[in-house]
Amino acid sequence: MPTLTLTNFQITPINAPLGATVTGLDAGKYLAPETILQIKQALRDYHILIFKNQNLNNEQFLNFAFNFGSLFVPPDDVPVLASQPGFTPVIIPVSNVDGGYTGTGELAFHSDHKWTPYPSSGSLLYALEVPSEGGDTSWLNLNLAYKTLDDSTKRKIADLQLITYNPFLNKPGVPRSKYRFDQSIPLISPVFPHPLIRTHPESGKKILYLDYATEVEVVGLDPQEGSELIEQLREHLHQPQFYYQHKWSVGDIVYWDNQSTLHYRQAFDPNQRRVMKRVSLAGSRPF
Repeated sequence: MPTLTLTNFQITPINAPLGATVTGLDAGKYLAPETILQIKQALRDYHILIFKNQNLNNEQFLNFAFNFGSLFVPPDDVPVLASQPGFTPVIIPVSNVDGGYTGTGELAFHSDHKWTPYPSSGSLLYALEVPSEGGDTSWLNLNLAYKTLDDSTKRKIADLQLITYNPFLNKPGVPRSKYRFDQSIPLISPVFPHPLIRTHPESGKKILYLDYATEVEVVGLDPQEGSELIEQLREHLHQPQFYYQHKWSVGDIVYWDNQSTLHYRQAFDPNQRRVMKRVSLAGSRPF
């Protein structure tokens, strides 16, 4: 696809199943209304946007993010990354140093906050320090994953509801399960079923709304049948034809649509620094 030249910056699709780079834009400055609308439309079209060569303080980063929505705030009884009862940081340090979060290990393909009643619509991650190798992030196109399912599977899963269990409520030392077989275990947090096939609230595109490793349960299905179905869908999801792998540079801001993508992080050397900041934007009830 050709480069789209706008008033004073460019949006260039990358050679991948999703994504575009944005160059020539200073995210720390005022954005005209038509610029904000062009960026929103590009996010709907490409699912992730990579803003290059940014140099922002916290206030500028927030002002840029809030052009696209208000802050994601979870309910007090539904913990997410970095939250405490009654408090969620506005900017979350995604870092392996200085009290940051997510460490240095591999993070399986997932979308943020799927276990909450109103999952975030998107997030912006800003790279301040990056390791010399490793720590790459990949994003997966869930609309493309849905479109490439066979028609029989699409019909089978069209009206199913999925519960995603909160990974921040796992007990220490208890192995994580990818499917909830023992439904007699008392719940220690509310659960919020969402459509397994989600409709994007702006584009209308169909989304296979499933991540790769978090504990889930298909509402109304026998656990064995549900587990086999989810395993089949996850095997379908985990194909390179659906994702783009991003090697970070200092000054990158990646803005992704959390409603239509999954993201994955490579492990990296614990002796190297990886320092980033994340802001997540509010979303709506999936339908």
